[in-house]
Amino acid sequence: MRNYLKTFRWRLMLPDLKLIRKVIVAVVGGTVLLIGIFMVVLPGPAIVVIPLGLAILATEFVWARRWLRRAKQMWPKREKPAAGEEEQKSADANPESELEPVQGPERKD
Repeated sequence: MRNYLKTFRWRLMLPDLKLIRKVIVAVVGGTVLLIGIFMVVLPGPAIVVIPLGLAILATEFVWARRWLRRAKQMWPKREKPAAGEEEQKSADANPESELEPVQGPERKD
């Protein structure tokens, strides 16, 4: 019985760990999100940092989970190219392969 009372006393003295975790996530995630919002007008990868901040906040907050889900829905999905399209894209990616070398103007000394 005495051990139980000691344990109970320690539990009363310790702060709620869930609350501490929630505060830490809110501070870190909010800071990352604000930095991402500032990067919209300042140079930087805002398109990467904003979802990262929302993902951090989404670990604890339902509203951030909803915003992150909406952001994922707005992002265009990439489709896998068909077999013939890959060859066409590789030719388009290197247009210099089909061009002939250009000779400069002749110099008269």
